[in-house]
Amino acid sequence: MTEPSKQRRKAGLIPAAALTLALLLAGCQPGPPQPPPSTPPGTSGPPETSSPTGTSSPPPGPSEPAGRSVHFTAQGDIGVSTGARKVLDTIAGLRPELNLALGDFSYKAGIEQEFCDMVTGKLGADFPYQVVTGNHESDGHDGDIANIVKCLPNRLPGLQGDYGTQWYVDYPEQNPLVRIIMVSPGIDFHDGKPLDYSENSERWRWTEEALDGAGPKGIPWTVVGMHTPCLGVGRYDCQAGREFTNMLMDKKVDLVLTGHDHTYQRTHQLGVGIPCPNLVPNTFSTGCIADPDAGMEQGAGTVFVTVGTGGVGLYEVNDDDPEARYFASWSGRNRDPALGTLDVTATAGRLSARFVPADGYTFTDAFTIEGK
Repeated sequence: MTEPSKQRRKAGLIPAAALTLALLLAGCQPGPPQPPPSTPPGTSGPPETSSPTGTSSPPPGPSEPAGRSVHFTAQGDIGVSTGARKVLDTIAGLRPELNLALGDFSYKAGIEQEFCDMVTGKLGADFPYQVVTGNHESDGHDGDIANIVKCLPNRLPGLQGDYGTQWYVDYPEQNPLVRIIMVSPGIDFHDGKPLDYSENSERWRWTEEALDGAGPKGIPWTVVGMHTPCLGVGRYDCQAGREFTNMLMDKKVDLVLTGHDHTYQRTHQLGVGIPCPNLVPNTFSTGCIADPDAGMEQGAGTVFVTVGTGGVGLYEVNDDDPEARYFASWSGRNRDPALGTLDVTATAGRLSARFVPADGYTFTDAFTIEGK
């Protein structure tokens, strides 16, 4: 399929002899097990050791407050190559509860079952490998999302919507910490036309309602996943749509995940308001940057991450792109190239994410959003 170009926390005094005796006695008693040392928040690094299967042991992730947590991975643009298998090995080593697959799977019609067998062979037949379509399978030209959905079905209870195309789920099902919303703007379907996500359209209103519904249920975090990005320093322009992207920012979505561009790109926290009435693609406005640090606060804006690093060949990145100053970190074929996955952990009070490279790559990135 031809794709358009353009294309970030008194002891009392006792006699010395008694103290000495107490210490000697204590030394003869077995002590309690000692916990392993913790990792400072935000620490990340390249793969350290190799397991017997050749999978790299990933670096320890950011420290998390005690309590319930949700752990998931996300990436898109996968294929059935050695690179895809390396990324799946990385995901398996991380042991997430679920994975968000951001579209573009087999890259060839008729081999969807081969793709699914590869995934289940690495992650297990019942693992929640949750999909949303990419442009390569949306219209049947290089695969069919209907076939992918059939061999990689939904594994999460309570899912609402049309799985594979437009759906949301609260996770975990009881006392959820994250509402995950997956949508499909900006790509063609079987009729040769994109689904309508224009302002006030049915799909726009569905997305708004899904976002607005998280707060009343006391769900701390909202994560939106879709194949096409809007901002980028890679190959593509704003295929997701300017108005739709601004709506996500206006709704203060915490994290937006995309694929399509075969690169890793992470923005600063971006927000709309008085300093930035709306975000305009292909330009830059300082007022749209709500927080330029890797440690951010919830409610100030949205972090956009493109993770098109699931296995296929990488694209180049352009440091001179007009939108580059919106980005905190990027990697592509011509700069710190890496296949890998985004690794996300959410608690009631913090969302932490890091890019974990597949075996043989060293690029990393990490950021946190502190809850309200």
